[in-house]
Amino acid sequence: MENNIKVSVVEDNHFIRSALEHVIQGAKGYDVVGLYASAEEAVDKMPKEQPDVVLMDINMGKMNGIEAVRILKLRCPEILFMMCTIYEDDEKIFEALAAGASGYILKKTKPADMIAAIKDLYEGGAPMTSQIAHKVVASFRKKEETRDQLIEQLSTREYEILELLVRGRLYKEIASALEISQETVRKHVYNVYKKLHINNRVEAYNKYYGSNGG
Repeated sequence: MENNIKVSVVEDNHFIRSALEHVIQGAKGYDVVGLYASAEEAVDKMPKEQPDVVLMDINMGKMNGIEAVRILKLRCPEILFMMCTIYEDDEKIFEALAAGASGYILKKTKPADMIAAIKDLYEGGAPMTSQIAHKVVASFRKKEETRDQLIEQLSTREYEILELLVRGRLYKEIASALEISQETVRKHVYNVYKKLHINNRVEAYNKYYGSNGG
């Protein structure tokens, strides 16, 4: 017999907190093990209760839900956090994911879909409402387009040097391969770094292979 999925809810609105408790507790295979009215309370008590999944509000008093996730994820890395909020703006979404949240759904999500999202998260997924998923995908596309545009700014010679640079070639080896002086190589490398907004060979590698899908 499988154990029930243990869920905690962090929500400062009493009505919403009670509604979420009712939805989760009424679903077969789920147990509510913690209800918190503030992020501070969650940070203090949650490590002792060790839920499997946490539904976390964002906007709550002095400490917000994103800060709470950041703290709790360090203390209890095995706990899975899903933001449950009204916010759909890009900044909040990426701040939450960077803090350690693995899912992001909206409070207006239907009860059945919310239960499905909890199960998905517990089983290793990264559930997001369709609106949020579209924003995440759009943001990555925008970053890729920006990166590709930067690469396209390079002259043919600069691109040749970038290719050799990311393969680990030394300046003298690049100079020999392209039959130019090391000083000319340095000048080109300087221009490449400036155009790509990078500062070293590692960043050049990431920029180049990100652009080329490697």
